[in-house]
Amino acid sequence: MPHWECAIEGDTERFERVEDLIIHQATEHDRIECQVCGTVLPDGYFAIRHAFDEHSRAEYVRAYDATSDEVRRREKVKEAIEDNADINEVIDRLEGNGPRA
Repeated sequence: MPHWECAIEGDTERFERVEDLIIHQATEHDRIECQVCGTVLPDGYFAIRHAFDEHSRAEYVRAYDATSDEVRRREKVKEAIEDNADINEVIDRLEGNGPRA
């Protein structure tokens, strides 16, 4: 049974590999604008990574009116993906280079 669910705007599509999930989110969903700095980026993992790598938790909470539970949930998603994903493969696939050898 696929482990990774998209969950963007109710999308329940599931994937065996987390890399396939990230590719799906980056290519099949609209890009979003960061409410803190205005950067436009893919929704899902890349948006979460941007928010927590580029901005403080306080900035995120203020910009998105997020609760501490929502912040923790997104931090856990980011951690789970980063613990399991080959981000270099994702980048290569998004750039059209295929997986790295």
